[in-house]
Amino acid sequence: MAQDYSALWKGYFSYLNIIDVAQGNDKIFVASDNAIFSYDINSLELETLTTVNGISGNEISTIHYSEAYQMLLIGYTNGLMEIALDNEDNILTIVDILDKPTIPPSNKEINHFEEYNQFIYISTDYGISVYDMSRLEFGDTYYIGAGGAQLIVNQTTVSGEYIYAACFDNGGLKRALVNNGNLIDFQQWQTITTGNIVGVASTLEDKVYTIKDNRSVYNVVGTATTLIRTFPDPILDFRSVENNLLVTTENNSYLFDGDFVEITTIPVPAEYPTQFTATTMDEEYVYIGTTNYGVLKIAYLNQTDITEIYPDGPLRNDPFAIKSASKNLWVTYGDYSQTFLPGPIRSWGVSHLKDETWVNIPYDSVLGAKNLNRISVNPFNTQQAFISSFESGLLEVDNDVPTILFNESNSGLKSLVVPTAPNYKSIRVSASTFDTSGVLWTMTARVAKPLVSYDPIADQWNSFDFTSLIPDALNGEFGYSDIAIDNNGTKWIGGYKNGLIGYNNNNGVKLKNVNSEEQNMPTSFVTSVAVDKRDQIWIGTVSGLRVLYNPAGFFTEPNVEVSSIIILDDGLPQELLFQTYVSDIEVDGSNNKWIATIGAGLYYFSADGQETIYHFTKDNSPLPSNNVVAVSIDQANGVIYIATDRGLVSYGSGGSQTEVTLENAFVYPNPVRPDYNMIDKKIKIKGITESMNIKITDIEGNLVAEAQSNTNLRYQGYNLEIDGGTAYWNGKNLGNNTVASGVYLVLLSDLESYETKVVKLMIVR
Repeated sequence: MAQDYSALWKGYFSYLNIIDVAQGNDKIFVASDNAIFSYDINSLELETLTTVNGISGNEISTIHYSEAYQMLLIGYTNGLMEIALDNEDNILTIVDILDKPTIPPSNKEINHFEEYNQFIYISTDYGISVYDMSRLEFGDTYYIGAGGAQLIVNQTTVSGEYIYAACFDNGGLKRALVNNGNLIDFQQWQTITTGNIVGVASTLEDKVYTIKDNRSVYNVVGTATTLIRTFPDPILDFRSVENNLLVTTENNSYLFDGDFVEITTIPVPAEYPTQFTATTMDEEYVYIGTTNYGVLKIAYLNQTDITEIYPDGPLRNDPFAIKSASKNLWVTYGDYSQTFLPGPIRSWGVSHLKDETWVNIPYDSVLGAKNLNRISVNPFNTQQAFISSFESGLLEVDNDVPTILFNESNSGLKSLVVPTAPNYKSIRVSASTFDTSGVLWTMTARVAKPLVSYDPIADQWNSFDFTSLIPDALNGEFGYSDIAIDNNGTKWIGGYKNGLIGYNNNNGVKLKNVNSEEQNMPTSFVTSVAVDKRDQIWIGTVSGLRVLYNPAGFFTEPNVEVSSIIILDDGLPQELLFQTYVSDIEVDGSNNKWIATIGAGLYYFSADGQETIYHFTKDNSPLPSNNVVAVSIDQANGVIYIATDRGLVSYGSGGSQTEVTLENAFVYPNPVRPDYNMIDKKIKIKGITESMNIKITDIEGNLVAEAQSNTNLRYQGYNLEIDGGTAYWNGKNLGNNTVASGVYLVLLSDLESYETKVVKLMIVR
């Protein structure tokens, strides 16, 4: 049984691209790429089912709802099967097909579920497996190809005494007596017609219809087939619902009665430029899955009555970059290859999570900007974002409206120059960040002056030459992954060929890099750069992690080396994240490090990397994939946003950024009521400064608990812990006993500024 993680985690999945639909118990069940939602026909309520609730996050291929057993069955392309039971929090995960060694991994996709009595016949790319819903266990598997070989079965139906199987690989339409106890014998399966069969369905009157890959529908009577109709487009979905037959193509949804007499055809509405994927229906409406509008609920007798149905979410489930700021989150879906090539061109929009609601900006609103990738939010105007385009320049978005696309004609940005194609234009902007004064710094690939600054207030552009380090602008560096700025104003830049690049022009131009094995770099390809609170530079690469501990000497020392972090693993020294693809690094308010990886999930390390506080993977958390492409911390509330190649989730770590003063410091909950679990949920003291001493006393002045920054850190087992701008108290005193009811004083003292503040806290037990 998979675990429900909804206490600390949230999922932010897109429900616009629909894979399959099902119905039952007055609900419509809908599968998007890797998440589920249900729509109550009567109350119109929406509910979601994601990795946070325990489903796998893998690519869904089909779903089915059993009214008799009140369970939703979910099939995946990798053979995994899951069951969500009504009124149950946990998900039953079934790995029999996934783990079956005799079936190649490429042949395990689940194509269709057919319910008959207590059984589910599972059509797969290898044959048919039988699952008993009453016993929650697998029965036989039927390999019905020639000589008992594995064969792709797209769909099955049970009609009268027979089970019918629609097969590909020229397997044709087969049937067998459904109650035959020896269906594992391929010779019990009779071939009715040859060819590639897309689907088969039957009505309540036991009429059977099948569809070939030539788009033709046939009536099946005994072992004879009769052509009924040929459709203009390939058939994507074929099913029987309440004695009606539904045929879905990308351009139309067709509704027929049980005799295959057409009732109506519903074309893609002109106001919804999309493609259909699957259809189901009730007494009045059809529910049609689409590729970018969720489900369209359309009255089939009045096709102007159209409603879009989908839960709130971002545009897509394959984020490329994310950026959080002041309880806002920006998401892009653009792309460039690992070698910084802009193709294939991604013409997708931007998503913005604002006040817990998604604002989706479609591609037709982003002024033609392609391959949108890195995001920087103006620290003095959090509703102004600048989004890099790895083809078109730099997009400015104000209050969710794209306003300017900066390019060669209106900014300091430049296109690369190809001598053999002088008219070719490509402005490949990637890494960007704001400095503390509100100036935006960006990096452009394959130009002589890649570092470009822009002051939005003064509307002033400046560019900075790198040819002393990279003489061949076109071929000397393909692209820049990241940029971070330290307290001395040095720009630390991640390159593909040139490793870690440092640039500072405060007192003359200083430009230098480290990228070789002699400098202890595992590779020249730097994927992420972060400056921590000690002004140390953390460097992520495709082959591991490095740290520059003395950035002050970077430009002056002749033989600069970066360092690996050595930890003890079972008493043996090991390099932290050895040969691991590090995709992103973020530093939180306690100077701890969140490190995203490709293939190994997400790590949370102590400030020095010596302690692994958390290691989240697909197996122990709601991560939909172990390929974490980006991570971003909302310093205002400590929420960690985690982007994977299969969707976006967040983790409520609870830490926050430290404050400058104690003016807004407070304690919550206050009062602490009897039903509040102080041990697990903790009493929080928020709004504290970086260098703190906290004493908690009772009303008579007796010391109850004490903590100090850099000493009583979180996750160390102290009763009172400090994590950045938030302290946590479990309600226990110095004797490790839970305190009694009463009024307590929280005495806050800044060790550097000597500012103090006293907050009263009432505990009722």
